[in-house]
Amino acid sequence: MDKRLEKIFVLTVDFISINLATVLFFYFRVETGLFSILTEPAFFLLSPAIYFYWVLIFMFVGMYRTWFASSRFDELSTLFKATFVGIFILFFFILYDDLTSGYNSSSNRFLIFIYWGFFFISTGFGRMLIRSIQRRLLIKGIGRRNAVIVGYNAKANNMHNIINSYRGLGLDVVAYLAVHEKNVGLEFLGVKVVDTYKNIRNVIKEKSIQEIILALEKDEGDVLLNVVGDVDMENVSIKIIPDLYEIISGQARTSQLYGFPLIDIMPQLMLEWEKKLKRLMDIVFSFIFLVVTSPVIIGVSIAIKIDSKGPAFYKQERSGLNGKPFKILKFRSMVQDAEKASGPVWSQKGDPRVTKVGRFIRRVRLDEVPQMINVLLGDMSLVGPRPERPYFVEKLSKEIPLYKRRLKVRPGVTGWAQVKHKYDETVEDVKTKLRYDLFYIENMTLRNDLKILFRTIFVVLFGKGHYE
Repeated sequence: MDKRLEKIFVLTVDFISINLATVLFFYFRVETGLFSILTEPAFFLLSPAIYFYWVLIFMFVGMYRTWFASSRFDELSTLFKATFVGIFILFFFILYDDLTSGYNSSSNRFLIFIYWGFFFISTGFGRMLIRSIQRRLLIKGIGRRNAVIVGYNAKANNMHNIINSYRGLGLDVVAYLAVHEKNVGLEFLGVKVVDTYKNIRNVIKEKSIQEIILALEKDEGDVLLNVVGDVDMENVSIKIIPDLYEIISGQARTSQLYGFPLIDIMPQLMLEWEKKLKRLMDIVFSFIFLVVTSPVIIGVSIAIKIDSKGPAFYKQERSGLNGKPFKILKFRSMVQDAEKASGPVWSQKGDPRVTKVGRFIRRVRLDEVPQMINVLLGDMSLVGPRPERPYFVEKLSKEIPLYKRRLKVRPGVTGWAQVKHKYDETVEDVKTKLRYDLFYIENMTLRNDLKILFRTIFVVLFGKGHYE
């Protein structure tokens, strides 16, 4: 099934099941006469609000992501956790209303759990119906995806057997790619090793590949890096049979293929609705932040001008989304023309180029405040990998595999690497931070963004990191 049609279908079934639960509960609460009612609830006013409330909850926990080999049990488990959270939010809203109004409605607090029962059964049935229809369509050949297995070994053959045994997965292995030239021409279950991994982009086009499964040995980490780098801009999904995923990021989103674990390198970093909501959050937060901190911005600007010669603000070219250059805006914390003689270099601990005011504003992260203007303009986001200068991007991409993968997302004022590691001083620091950046990229969600923002506040308040 086409991904867009799949989402429309899921949203439609959820619309029906969520509103069905509301209707059943309304009938149970009002029409049965089992409970006393002071005023009859405005059903037609409440129903749309309830629906959008649950859709937001489902979106937040990732229930509208494209599926891959997720079992019915996993679906119900996720639904249970999502509804559990949603119901307890409603429970505490009712409790708060009771405490502030002075009206004791313990029956209402009890009834919310009755509603939970109606809701879970209705939406659970809807989700199972979706699963069943999806699997039937896949088994009949509708919406199936072509897959290539990179590697020709026992691990690869075992995975091929699993895929063939469970047609509900919707995958068809159409080719193998060998690591070693000697394996080209061999075949397993009628599928040939058509080439080596070095020509993977040609095979993707010739075979209309949508899924890549990496079945490599422990000593073939360089192959993994080359493959991921080669297909980075292709519209394919990459899954790794475990052992080698630490080479990519140290941690990644995992999935189970009928008990066989896979590491999923997500091709779609964020769903469209999440991207739009993330951008909306960036605009709203940056605008409010700039208005509230305007006195601080004026004060710091004056202090910088008094402390040293030069402008209060400092502009520098950085690489943004998809490598597009932009001018990042910061408070000037170094002497004017600090790199005139040395050329582009990283800041060092105890850097003599840092001014007195600059040392202070770095310590409390005030030097980053003007970047909210970059966020408002769309050059940056609140959360994402820190933007690097084009000079260092080109230099580091030659030394560190997958470095340019950071450019697939809009750079951020703060990020997972910033709350976990200090400033860059050496290439080793960059390599360490890259692992954190890639982990963030593979696990981009609004929930993780909020987590990083809260941790950033903690880092700033308690002076963690290196700012000298």
